[in-house]
Amino acid sequence: MATTPSKDHKRRERELKKMYKRQAREEAKAAKKAAQELSAAEAAKKAADDEQAQRDAEFEAEFAAELAAEEEAAKKAATGRPS
Repeated sequence: MATTPSKDHKRRERELKKMYKRQAREEAKAAKKAAQELSAAEAAKKAADDEQAQRDAEFEAEFAAELAAEEEAAKKAATGRPS
C-alpha cells in the first residue's frame, strides 16, 4: 500500500510556497525603491551640474565682454582720442 502525504504536509508546502512568493515580491519592491532613489539622486546631481555649467558659461561670457571692453578702452587710450 502506497503512502500519501498527509494534509498537514501539503499545508506546510503551500505555506512555504506563499512565503517564498511574498519574499520575492518584497525583494522586488525593495529593488525598485532603491532604483528609484538612485535615479532621483542622479537626476538631482545632473540638475546641479547643469546649473553650475550654466553659471560658468554666464561668467565666461561676462568675462569675455569685460575683456573686450578693456581692450577697446586701451585702444582708444593709445590713439589719444577721449571717449
